[in-house]
Amino acid sequence: MFRIFLDSSVLFSAAYSVKGHSQDLILMGMQEKLKLIVSPFVLEETRRNLAISAPEKLTTLELILPLIHFEMVHPSKEHVLDAIVYVVLKDAPILAAAKLAEVDFFVTLDRKHLLGKPALEVYAKTKIVTPGDAFAFIIEHEQ
Repeated sequence: MFRIFLDSSVLFSAAYSVKGHSQDLILMGMQEKLKLIVSPFVLEETRRNLAISAPEKLTTLELILPLIHFEMVHPSKEHVLDAIVYVVLKDAPILAAAKLAEVDFFVTLDRKHLLGKPALEVYAKTKIVTPGDAFAFIIEHEQ
């Protein structure tokens, strides 16, 4: 079973729209076709961003969260301080959690700070991909 760490941008997208690969990954997680991993920071950031940008979608998020059997990772202060060397401060807790989770993919929509950064993939010891890339790989390798 694939292990996928979700960035808050992916959860935001899944709550915001019933279409798209963010939603597809959430549904696969609900069906236990893959293991979805997040951190408390990811959940809080998702709630905060929805409250600012799309408060009407907070209810959607709160309805889907209990349906997903997330694995939670809790990076320490030391993990976050280690990650801050590689990313902007706001993303250090997320990068630290993704590394700690030991996942097959770190899935994000953050093109500015996370995607297309080979040094981050080396640090996190995983591929950093979009929901579409993760979905396509999983479907291609499903057994």
